Amino acid sequence: MTALFTNPVSARLADARRVLVAGAGGGFDIYSGLPVALSLIHEGKEVHLANLSFSAVEGLPLDAWTAPDVARITPETAPHQSYFPERTLAQWLRLHGYPDTVHAFPQIGVQPLRAAYRALIEHFDIDAVVLVDGGTDILMRGDESGLGTPEEDLTSVAALAGIEGPERLVLSLGFGVDAHHGVSHGLVLENIAALERAGHYLGAFSLSRSSKEGALFLNAVAHAQEHTPEHPSIVNGSIAAAVQGDFGNVQFTERTRGSELFINPLMALYFAFELDGVARHCRYLDRIENTHLMRQVSSAIESFREEIPSRPPRRIPH
Repeated sequence: MTALFTNPVSARLADARRVLVAGAGGGFDIYSGLPVALSLIHEGKEVHLANLSFSAVEGLPLDAWTAPDVARITPETAPHQSYFPERTLAQWLRLHGYPDTVHAFPQIGVQPLRAAYRALIEHFDIDAVVLVDGGTDILMRGDESGLGTPEEDLTSVAALAGIEGPERLVLSLGFGVDAHHGVSHGLVLENIAALERAGHYLGAFSLSRSSKEGALFLNAVAHAQEHTPEHPSIVNGSIAAAVQGDFGNVQFTERTRGSELFINPLMALYFAFELDGVARHCRYLDRIENTHLMRQVSSAIESFREEIPSRPPRRIPH
């Protein structure tokens, strides 16, 4: 047991010396892990960053690869690509004097992604892995009315579930942002309750703009929006708006024109879990275990969904 005011993630990572913070779902997911990574750096820990990438990493030169399917992204990587969140983050890290390498995994299935994670863990002698999802679809177990976009998230969970040794945690930041992808957040709460009953929920903590890490997160999101104007992150933009105290239908990008947002303080909460517990609660994880391609993951999830009844959306009655 920990004391009431002890941060659950900090307690789990207290003895870790080298930590890998990784974005689970691709795109700008690694930004949702940035405050945690910075906090660990400020504590004096060695922190490495990684992300399942939506960028065209396959064409990078041979010297950019730490291991098969593990690309080393720096501020100078692929300047011709306008959309490259890992490079944009590396540039921001350099501007602020932090280690400026972000590792990127291509969109691959569980088996090669596990090998890539294992190579990175062994290369840096990692003690703990913190897998971060911007949103909540990483908590969908598969029988919900809507899953959001689970392929990349659960491929990452499955890959790490098969690696023993380091402490492995899952963090979810941005409660509510997946509503536009069909996620019922009443069902998210039901799933969190089930993880609590099973002993895998580690509690929640808030990302505050009054903290050094919160202020740096806001700066990093603004920097990313400035440098990726054609495709800014709706997820991290929503989280940043919530951290700043905005509320309701706050429009911060043309990408959300025509949709009604509900920015609120719950979006600034991190929910923390043991990764093994999240893996065990996913009902189709065995179906994607032997995948090598992301399209195989999609097909396996679709096949599973056709075989089971789904839980209807649950309205939050408050």
